[in-house]
Amino acid sequence: MESVAQAVSRLRELAAAEPLATLAERFAAAGHELALVGGPVRDAFLGRGVHDLDLCTSARPDEIIRIIRPVVDAHWDIGRDFGTIGAQIGDDTVEITTYRADEYDPASRKPEVAFGDTLEGDLIRRDFTVNALALRLPQLELVDPTGGFEHLVSGVLTTPTTPERSFGDDPLRMLRGVRFAAQLGARLDDAALQAMTEMRGRLEIVSAERIRDELIKLLATDSPRRGLELLVATGLAEYVLPEVPALRLEIDEHAHHKDVYEHSLTVLEQAIDLERSRGDADARPDTVLRLAALLHDIGKPATRSIEANGAVTFHHHDVVGAKLAKKRLTALRFDKDTITAVARLIELHLRFFGYSDAPWTDSGVRRYVRDAGPLLERLHILTRADVTTRNKRKAARLQGAYDELEQRIAQLAEEEELAAIRPDLDGEQIMQILGLRPGPDVGAAYRYLLEVRLDDGPLGAEEAERRLRAWWAERGGATGAAQRGER
Repeated sequence: MESVAQAVSRLRELAAAEPLATLAERFAAAGHELALVGGPVRDAFLGRGVHDLDLCTSARPDEIIRIIRPVVDAHWDIGRDFGTIGAQIGDDTVEITTYRADEYDPASRKPEVAFGDTLEGDLIRRDFTVNALALRLPQLELVDPTGGFEHLVSGVLTTPTTPERSFGDDPLRMLRGVRFAAQLGARLDDAALQAMTEMRGRLEIVSAERIRDELIKLLATDSPRRGLELLVATGLAEYVLPEVPALRLEIDEHAHHKDVYEHSLTVLEQAIDLERSRGDADARPDTVLRLAALLHDIGKPATRSIEANGAVTFHHHDVVGAKLAKKRLTALRFDKDTITAVARLIELHLRFFGYSDAPWTDSGVRRYVRDAGPLLERLHILTRADVTTRNKRKAARLQGAYDELEQRIAQLAEEEELAAIRPDLDGEQIMQILGLRPGPDVGAAYRYLLEVRLDDGPLGAEEAERRLRAWWAERGGATGAAQRGER
């Protein structure tokens, strides 16, 4: 946390630089107020980098466009009806929004948009006091009508008005509160926490897309666990990811299985640590990996069984979990690629554990790589993160086994180009050798050669042709093809 003087100094530097200096000058010349607002001001006090330039103004949307058009490279309507105009100025993207004084219909998903006349009135209608901070431009006057700076210092999240009114106005603010608790390391005050718990059902009127976007932002924080625990504790998770609170299985008195909920949160934490250590430090948070880590065991509640000897089992929870994840992410309107990738990682996350008992043949390693495809690095991370045992000997054994597996993959990849495993003969060659036209027989022959390639590695064209002809003869292919007029 920086001092007020340090934060104001940083904000002065930001305001004196482009594009804010030019924008402040143009709005003032047009007789309109302009202020840097919300996250950028908050982050300056926290000593964090300021990346998003959010501005608000007394100008209406059409006036905003008229004022900025001569100095921007491009501008667009983010939501003209809601008063927001986006613009690109050099390397910077800005959002400029007209002061708001919205009113909300409790039964509606959207506010009745009303433009306001004052900066203070706009700030009071915002979600949390720590986001109700502004810097007037070009005056460089700090505006804090709700005590947001004090709350930022004390690490408390509270609403500018009563939480019942704030969350009633926009129920998504409850999810934003959970996210800010994780992002800022802050705590929700008692009134906000109670209101979230009592009003959680209001999330039903929020669109799946908005909920999805907040979930992505939560998972992208450095430590999402705090926010996820709040989601579960308040009951909000029942409207976002009900499969997560369902992981709180009753632990039997003999502790025959570990706490699946706590295990899943730990796997997520470990996956994030590995994501950072193994990847590009500047890369964006990996939503696919983090979703897979959080949801990898959601098939366990449905597959839990107690054996005759008292042991608890979860047979096929990987397959069941993949189906549940696909269904949930579809409901949240995730894109098809994300849904497919998350489900596939969940389906594959147990595959390695057989290797730790008995190392695979080269064929097994090839199949592991083939099945993971472009998800291989994520699967490496997820599988390693899934080891949460407190038994140091067991943990060391599993880590050593996976180290060995990765080494074997690297060695085989160097020798055989594992990233592009294909048969030694392509479809055109198969048809030429067997005298076939395009059809099911060609596909069957291709799959046969792929299995041979996975089992035995590269064969070379001559050996591949010999095996192909032998396989075709065993199937009675020559006769069958002749009867069908394919020869």
